[in-house]
Amino acid sequence: MSNRALFTVASLLATAVIGIANAAAAEKIDSDPKQKPPATKESVRELQEDFLKLKFGMFIHYNMATYKGVQWVAGYHSPADFDPGVDTIDTDAWADAAVSAGMTYGVLTVKHVAGFCLWDSKYTTYDLMHPDCPYKKDLVAQFIESFKSRGLKVGLYYCWRHPGFGDPGKHKVLPPECDPATHTMEEQIEFQEKQIAELVEKYPDVFYVWNDALDPQIMPAEEAQAFIRSLRPDVLASSNWWSWGKKGTPYLDIAVKELRDFPEDNTAPGETCWKLERGWFWSEGSRAGSAKGVTGHMATAHARNSNFLLNVGPDKEGKIIESSVATLAEIGKLLDRKASPNRPK
Repeated sequence: MSNRALFTVASLLATAVIGIANAAAAEKIDSDPKQKPPATKESVRELQEDFLKLKFGMFIHYNMATYKGVQWVAGYHSPADFDPGVDTIDTDAWADAAVSAGMTYGVLTVKHVAGFCLWDSKYTTYDLMHPDCPYKKDLVAQFIESFKSRGLKVGLYYCWRHPGFGDPGKHKVLPPECDPATHTMEEQIEFQEKQIAELVEKYPDVFYVWNDALDPQIMPAEEAQAFIRSLRPDVLASSNWWSWGKKGTPYLDIAVKELRDFPEDNTAPGETCWKLERGWFWSEGSRAGSAKGVTGHMATAHARNSNFLLNVGPDKEGKIIESSVATLAEIGKLLDRKASPNRPK
């Protein structure tokens, strides 16, 4: 065989090898979420547009505060206090209630002001798997499975330890392994980033991280955006500013308003959070508001480039109260009628 022929064969073999390698790399990217192409401004904009198409979600406030009769838990309480008194919390019922209302996604408070975690975190023992906790099950996994099985998307709420909480001996927010009374702000930020990264890695179905009290007093917007993009390119994040006057100001992917409406000229992708009951967390005597009132607030939110995230607070047994279940079903019927005005009532 001539030198020219040998060169031609070698070139063809090299081209084939490169093609196979590129195909294998592409297949690896498609099959492994960690190998997805990095997020771009365009891809994030598409995620934001898809988010706004979801329209209506369920906010679920359920954590240690449910058992302490307060909205913000002070100090550390025994994991034994988180006792629903049942073998398995019926998260399927949560998802069914969401479906009945016409909701498309849910967000669960996996760590609130108490610092107690509803998943088995490798960074703390202050969670559901603690030896003293009667309920030794991964509630985050339960929630995700129930909502996913009904075609609903899932997001996770995580509360950050903001300087506005003040006295580190009162509202801890972080587990004992990162007690704010003995850890610097830098150490707290590192711990919180590790837990959020853990959640996104542990639960690949999560599409959305709801960050409470994360704002420029903790880190600049550019740094926060870089952190979120490092988690997974298809994950969106919102931030609920500490200052009431700043709520709704763009910072991460989704701007958040709490019990207030966005301005009429809002163009930032938003989410308006509202309570169906008296408090965010359940308390004795809780009752649901009216379905018509909810749909009115929802219509305003949608007209202002915002989703509507409606909160329910399951009781100590992990059950959404009966009046709220009924109101959610009524909301769904009202939305159906608006979508099909000629349908018989």
